[in-house]
Amino acid sequence: MNKQHSIKRGVSLYSYQYETFLRRMTLDDCIAHAASLGARGIEVVSEQSFTGFPNVPQQQIDGWFASLERHGAYAQCHDMFLDVKLYKDRKLNFGEMVASLQRDLHFAKRIGCRNVRVIVNTPPEVVVACVPLAEQLDVRMGIEVHSPFHFDHPWILRYTELTRATGSDHVGYVPDMGMYTKNYPPVFRDRFLRNGATPKIVEFILEAHAARVLADYVLMDVRKMGGNPVDLQMAETLRHNIWSNPRRMLEFMPWIFNIHAKFYEIDDSGKEPAIPYEEIIPVLIEGGYDGHLSSEYEGQRHIEDAFEVDGREQVRRQHEMFKRLLGEA
Repeated sequence: MNKQHSIKRGVSLYSYQYETFLRRMTLDDCIAHAASLGARGIEVVSEQSFTGFPNVPQQQIDGWFASLERHGAYAQCHDMFLDVKLYKDRKLNFGEMVASLQRDLHFAKRIGCRNVRVIVNTPPEVVVACVPLAEQLDVRMGIEVHSPFHFDHPWILRYTELTRATGSDHVGYVPDMGMYTKNYPPVFRDRFLRNGATPKIVEFILEAHAARVLADYVLMDVRKMGGNPVDLQMAETLRHNIWSNPRRMLEFMPWIFNIHAKFYEIDDSGKEPAIPYEEIIPVLIEGGYDGHLSSEYEGQRHIEDAFEVDGREQVRRQHEMFKRLLGEA
């Protein structure tokens, strides 16, 4: 692919969650590995990478910047979460949600991130209320368009309506490529089989996913087939592993700040068997996307019961695939 583009490569440190949790990789190790692949744009899940978030000691922040400089990387995106169930007896009220997002905007600025990934459950009205601060700090807010949501989902349409009305260039989107799950992920299938799914029902669910049958209908049929609890769990995953057309991103491209390059595995052939990046990346190039492809490895949770997880190798394989599809030498 020789068409000129300005797409950059990066890694969400979420990809190394398994190794981080087991203390096999430090924050510096994660940055070093990403940068060694030429994936220099670092996306950080701050609760994972900083002790005591949001009250992070300056010494840790200094260490973060030192690591970035040492490895030739840079801060790209901070992932925020909205803890609406912070209190046992009630959900956060509007003012508290606004204060929470404002806190994250300040933290993103503190660690040098120009972008904030806004978790998809954040009400659009909360994002709108934070526009003045985002503009003041020059930090952009991008709602994560995450499966089972998509660009034509009523929740995202409402977000589009309200944020566009602000006229601000500091609000937009962070699409998660999981909404382009064209084939049922093999690592999901194999995990359900190990957990006791019925082989003939597994085949039925795979065929239903390929035919884009509505999840509710599949669940009804699996019950009629006498499906066990694991079969029903597998059928439920069809709700969250949708296929929509990647070309739908073209209309929204001017407001797309970052791409969550979700993947469940890169197989020995160098391809992601579930998410067709060979179809997705040409759309990004056509649309003039100039942000990052930020690796987000999520296969570890589906294999850790039976296999050794190697997030480093999986991220490396994805970036080899990216280099091929982006026409990098």
